[in-house]
Amino acid sequence: MTFDFIFWDNDGVLVDTEGLYFQASREALARIGYTLTPDQFAAISLASGRSVFELATEDAVLMDELREVRNRRYAELLAGTNLLLPGVHETVSRLGAQRGMAIVTSSRRDHFDLIHATTGLLPFFDFILCREDYREAKPHPEAYLLALQRSGRRPADCLVIEDSPRGLAAAKTAGLTCWVIPSAQAAGQDFSAADRILGDITELSALLA
Repeated sequence: MTFDFIFWDNDGVLVDTEGLYFQASREALARIGYTLTPDQFAAISLASGRSVFELATEDAVLMDELREVRNRRYAELLAGTNLLLPGVHETVSRLGAQRGMAIVTSSRRDHFDLIHATTGLLPFFDFILCREDYREAKPHPEAYLLALQRSGRRPADCLVIEDSPRGLAAAKTAGLTCWVIPSAQAAGQDFSAADRILGDITELSALLA
């Protein structure tokens, strides 16, 4: 099976960060007496791409304050932590020698830089798209449409690797083939639209040989 370019999601695919994002979100909500559950996080953040803070308040000012608290705490949790998932470095280095690759992530640039400060992965990628690089977040297809434009490839020549329902929806709406490696946080979600579901990242080398 041949693809000229691979678009990788970041969180949950390359690095084990979604649990930390859940923790930071839960701690922020706990300040106003709300207890966020893993199921709520999966359904709202990973499936629909909405803010979990909508569960506790409709006050825009308070939501902004909660985001600031969450973002600061998330940065603290990320700092100095080796977050690389098993098999990622070997797989990415092998596949990157054969085709173009990019990361298309919903992460903010400052968080992304903290995450990859020690992973050693970034030299394998032709470009990176972070949340500041596009207007509409996944599940909107804008991020992947922009990635297509940047890559100069046709949709049929590209493969997306995702871990969440909202990422899958974004890729498919953009007209792309999408293989899913469900993260621990997204387990049990609906991935019926995926072109293939994998158990872990190490399966990619044989499938794309």
